[in-house]
Amino acid sequence: MGEGKRRGRVWGTVLVIGALVVAAGLYWFEPWKLWQDDTVSEALPTPSAAPASPGASAGAGPQVLAQGTLISHEHATTGTVKVLRLADGSLSLRLEDLDTSNGPDLRVWLTDAPVKEGVAGWRVFDDGKFVSLGELKGNKGDQNYAIPSDVDLAQYTSVSIWCDRFDVSFGAASLART
Repeated sequence: MGEGKRRGRVWGTVLVIGALVVAAGLYWFEPWKLWQDDTVSEALPTPSAAPASPGASAGAGPQVLAQGTLISHEHATTGTVKVLRLADGSLSLRLEDLDTSNGPDLRVWLTDAPVKEGVAGWRVFDDGKFVSLGELKGNKGDQNYAIPSDVDLAQYTSVSIWCDRFDVSFGAASLART
């Protein structure tokens, strides 16, 4: 085989490997999401049925049990978090005026971890107990997440917007009981 053919095959192999690396990087990091915003504008949650607990009233509005203000971690994040008891006794987590970066595989977590500012707080939320309330519906706006009935709120002190792909918090809030 001639020297020219060998170089051509080497360069062809390098180009194929390079293209595969770029494709894998695009798939994994989803960089286009940095320029895409998903805005959600959900109304306050409403009860799904008749009151589930003896003290609940069908006509009462949501009761705020805990709340907090989001701080930034890996990405600039602002907004407020509220834990609500609905008239039927069910629980809901509400994000209001959320503004964060879009990203791959973002989740809303209730956790038992303390909220720490700066880099020290980026990776603490998967060290202890956490409950995933589902995928983040949008990186901006107001949104609601049902809290499972078997969750003991006394065991959870914070909320994190968690990137499951990279195991990092985009932002978090300590929950203060009201």
